[in-house]
Amino acid sequence: MVELKTKKNEASVEDFLNTVENEKKRSDSFMIMNLMQEVTGEVPAMWGDSIVGFGSYKYRYASGRTG
Repeated sequence: MVELKTKKNEASVEDFLNTVENEKKRSDSFMIMNLMQEVTGEVPAMWGDSIVGFGSYKYRYASGRTG
């Protein structure tokens, strides 16, 4: 089976968002993070170097393949 390249890790979401140089974009990023946390009920986590995720799920294709 192929190993996924993008995995959940322990990196700080806040540290990542603080690297956004533009103050307005950085502020908007934190607002979106808070909104997504409220809507999903999940704690934000880093997936790879640059993806902020909120939870995960398992799925199955019609072919039977899972992910």
